[in-house]
Amino acid sequence: MYKILKRLSDILVSGICILILSPLLIPIMIGLKLTGEGYIWYLQERVGYKNEKFSIIKFATMLKDSPNMSGGAITTKRDPRITPMGGFLRKSKINELPQLINIFKGDMSVVGPRPVMQVSFDAYPDEVQEVIYNVQPGLTGIGSIIFRDEEELITLVKDRGEDTWDFYKNKIYPFKGEVEKWYQSNQGFATDLKIIFITAWVILFPKSEIVYKAFKDLPARKF
Repeated sequence: MYKILKRLSDILVSGICILILSPLLIPIMIGLKLTGEGYIWYLQERVGYKNEKFSIIKFATMLKDSPNMSGGAITTKRDPRITPMGGFLRKSKINELPQLINIFKGDMSVVGPRPVMQVSFDAYPDEVQEVIYNVQPGLTGIGSIIFRDEEELITLVKDRGEDTWDFYKNKIYPFKGEVEKWYQSNQGFATDLKIIFITAWVILFPKSEIVYKAFKDLPARKF
């Protein structure tokens, strides 16, 4: 019953949000068309529900050829591949709003583990790969909240001269798997509503640790 009601809620929420946010999305589309390389949408293959692939939709924030440029799949805070509008869109998370279309279509949910590229999925421990997408991937989720400073974190690792991919594989991805398994054990409308509220809260107050006050048994990040 929870899954059915969640899907109905996703359709309703995404549909209403698309209509309400249209006045905001249209100026952004015009701005993207007039800046950077002049393209608006960024489609990328991601791993989704039951490990099936789908195309995620975002506002374009990086150069078209960025996957083949220095840095590859890893983006740092001061990445030179980010377009003039891209920095603001990424920091404010506005670049993620087109995923409301993915939610309406059924590729994603409002709350769930973030969908990742295959190369990133392969970096998860095997036991995490088997279970992490037993639920629909989400626009936001517990991992997204905890790692909202991910680009800053990776920038610090890079500035220290350390291997950023090794840090992902041995630090970030194992812990993301741990917290997403926590979510699956605690999922429900109350949990989802808290995650949505906390997501909005930490966008406004990025240093807040409210997530650990709301979920006292949540595994704590130690790095």
